[in-house]
Amino acid sequence: MNFNTNRRKFLKQSGLAGLGILTLPSFVNAPGKRAVGVQLYSVRKEMLEDPRGTLRQIAKIGFTELESARSDKGNYYGLKPKEIKKIAGDLGMKVVSGHVHVDDQWSRSVDEAAEAGQDYLICSSMPTEGQTVSNYEKVAETFSKAGEDCKKANLKFGYHNHDYEFEKDGDKVLYDVLLEKTDPSLVNMELDLGWVIVTGNDPVKYFEKYPGRFPLWHLKDMDVAKKHSVEFGKGQINVSRMLKNAGKSGMKHFFVEQEEYASTAIESLTEDFRYLEKHQ
Repeated sequence: MNFNTNRRKFLKQSGLAGLGILTLPSFVNAPGKRAVGVQLYSVRKEMLEDPRGTLRQIAKIGFTELESARSDKGNYYGLKPKEIKKIAGDLGMKVVSGHVHVDDQWSRSVDEAAEAGQDYLICSSMPTEGQTVSNYEKVAETFSKAGEDCKKANLKFGYHNHDYEFEKDGDKVLYDVLLEKTDPSLVNMELDLGWVIVTGNDPVKYFEKYPGRFPLWHLKDMDVAKKHSVEFGKGQINVSRMLKNAGKSGMKHFFVEQEEYASTAIESLTEDFRYLEKHQ
């Protein structure tokens, strides 16, 4: 029995054939190709309205890895951690990571991430205000403690940047303070490539300066002048160049993030996925 026959048999038995998963693009499982993840903030409205249906649509496009984001309905859009784990698993996907805050719900977020079967738990924004080296050094201490909490739960902690971290205090880039004052074994960096480019910096230079520090990426194209995301190929990010330098980054997972859309969120993500078929 050949590979395609085996695959059809598996999908039929697991109930995925009826969801259209047989039409998954061939490159998802092709040798040498990376799994393609999506940050569910890209479909935040849809996830709040119909999380199960939206996850089916995501799977049908071809995404196999998910990163959640805290919403008004909790860390999983109203689903319980074990629910989203099962739904994703039944669709051939995995919840790899999730965005939360280091706040008074931190302990609960750690417990829920473990229940959801995640590998990573990511702080989505700066937990305190103050664009100074001193404040970023304090944040680095907070992150180290969060990293220890995650390690006890068999999770990996990380931080996701925006643009403000690349401001300077004196002659020091504040983002560099986080990199230099945190232990790589406890604090991973999820580099949002789009926001790096908006600030006038080159992600590849960060890969070279701090090799192996960026196991997670947010991969998105950006209109630099307007500071908002666009579909791949319409902005200033060179996706192929980024992926060719993934080894320097230490990248293990990347998540497509689409915050604004030419039409609808699902149509934009479909366009992004097709672009990656040609440029991975």
